Amino acid sequence: MDIGLIITAVLSGVFIGSVLGFIGAGGAMVSVPIFIYLFDFSPVAATTASLAVVGLAAIAGLGPKFKSDDVLVKEGLTIWSLGLVSNIGFSLIVEDISETVILVGFSIVLIGAAYSMLKVPAKSVAEERMPSWALIILSLVIGSITGLFGIGGGFIAIPVLVLFFSTPQNKAAGTSLFIIALNSLTALLAKIPIWDQLNWQYPILIAITAVVTAQAASKIAARTPTVHLKRAFAFLLISIAGFTILNQIIL
Repeated sequence: MDIGLIITAVLSGVFIGSVLGFIGAGGAMVSVPIFIYLFDFSPVAATTASLAVVGLAAIAGLGPKFKSDDVLVKEGLTIWSLGLVSNIGFSLIVEDISETVILVGFSIVLIGAAYSMLKVPAKSVAEERMPSWALIILSLVIGSITGLFGIGGGFIAIPVLVLFFSTPQNKAAGTSLFIIALNSLTALLAKIPIWDQLNWQYPILIAITAVVTAQAASKIAARTPTVHLKRAFAFLLISIAGFTILNQIIL
């Protein structure tokens, strides 16, 4: 292992873990660009490595959530199972999809996630229950972005849990983590045929560092206002998306 890349991996893990700990989501959204631009991974390899990092981080964060009874297993399994077809399907064919399509699609997802973070909920408007057809479609969308882009889809899962299952925000966050862990593990197993294309040393180092950092950051985040951090992170996602799209246009 190259010493420079080891240092880069540790710093990357600290950054990803800080995002997960303070923001509560978005680890994959920064890990995929890190693998592509800092470790020269192909888009398919980067999204696969991201699944390992995000999956391990999500599993590590589930312990406290289960202890505090903030994970609704039935609801989580429902969303995960509804999205299985798109998750596994895209995981199996992602190698045959153009890198440009993957990167541009990933950038669009980043912009959507940034918008969801910047949007201020209308407190005066009562939330309406999501219809069943919308639950199915959004579950398929969550599965699709996991299989295609290595993203757990927490920024979509939380609104689904709140609007369809009437889940309180704290339990929605814990259940979303459960869904991310299930989706990431599912997509990672579906991509076993391409595991041998990756140098796993750096993703594993990043994952371990991210888990340790996320645990520490989450304790600090409980006592720290994070609204400004979320806004800053949203603008970072927009910048990454713009750079990625521009890079594809130039190339």
